[in-house]
Amino acid sequence: MPKADDPAGDDKATSTTSENGELDKTEKSTENAAKKRRRPPPALFVIVAAISVAAYFGYREFQERLLYLHEEDARIHADMITVSSRVAGWITSIAVREGQAVGEKTPLIVIDDREAKFVLDGLQAQLEGVGAEKQRLKAQQELVRKQTNSRLRAERSELSAAQVTISSLDPQLQLAKRDVERTRRLFERKVASRRQLDQSENLLQRIEREHSIAVAKLKGARARVEQAQAERAQLGVLVGDLAVLVKREAGIRAAIRRQQLDLEDRTIESPVAGVVDRKFADVGEYVTPGQRLFLAHDPHKIWIEANIKETEVRRLKVGQPVDVTIDAYPDEVFEGKVEHIGNTATSAFALLPSPNPSGNFTKITQRLPVRIAIAQRDGRLRPGMMVEVKIATSP
Repeated sequence: MPKADDPAGDDKATSTTSENGELDKTEKSTENAAKKRRRPPPALFVIVAAISVAAYFGYREFQERLLYLHEEDARIHADMITVSSRVAGWITSIAVREGQAVGEKTPLIVIDDREAKFVLDGLQAQLEGVGAEKQRLKAQQELVRKQTNSRLRAERSELSAAQVTISSLDPQLQLAKRDVERTRRLFERKVASRRQLDQSENLLQRIEREHSIAVAKLKGARARVEQAQAERAQLGVLVGDLAVLVKREAGIRAAIRRQQLDLEDRTIESPVAGVVDRKFADVGEYVTPGQRLFLAHDPHKIWIEANIKETEVRRLKVGQPVDVTIDAYPDEVFEGKVEHIGNTATSAFALLPSPNPSGNFTKITQRLPVRIAIAQRDGRLRPGMMVEVKIATSP
């Protein structure tokens, strides 16, 4: 016969099963807690990763600062040429506009030249007048020279003839005087007749007259020679007048050259091959000498000026390579090199110095300008652009 179910046994079995289930749950929870204690928390991974990244970038920054000098206070520079006028006048035409590329000697502005041409014509007329006066004086000088030379030769000939006549009459006069004295002594001793005495005296008188006439002619010839020589001195006056005209002609020629230069300056040309940056005048305006009309620069003659801290200058040397990043072209790197290291801090050139009358002093790191050579690239590098430079200063 089958046995009847035992309720007490069933309860006991059920109780045992429950205890075993609870025991298994306790063991599993204990194992899970142990596993959780052995596994590192996620925040630790984040911290370790952050420290690693910071260490990597910190090392790179250290290397960067050790091997390179980085500066943001830098700009592109160029020689900005101021084109001004040397003459005064009204602007009649302007041949260029801002931003236009121009070649050397390209006409930029034309200033009214009518008055300058009138002045030049007047000077040319004065020069022609002086030239005609010079020719007249030269002709007069030649005429006076010929006349005075001819007269002087004639008067000198007469002077020479008078001197020869006197020279020939002098011995005759002496002989006639001795003959009269001898005849007079003979006449007193009754040896010579009265007629012989009269003849000797008449001969003496004739020779004396001829001698006196010759002496008078000699004096007249001398006077005329002196007069001819005095007239010849007029040549010196004419030479002086001619010299004055020559100097006057030179002055007029100088004035003509100056006026021609004035006329040329009324067409203002570009002093360099480059780009017109600014225009400061318009057609119809009146300009004065020295007035600024244009600003221009040569785009191929540019450089970078970086203001480097004085504490970093000792790391710089001429010729060090430079990587240049331009704000306008952030994806490109341009190459350059240190060309010149300034000798004076930028503060020394300040228009308004900062005095310190109170006695309180705050030390400020000064900066020195450093010139960096850079090559133009397709005309994109323009004066005033901000750049960043990285100078290789490997120890």
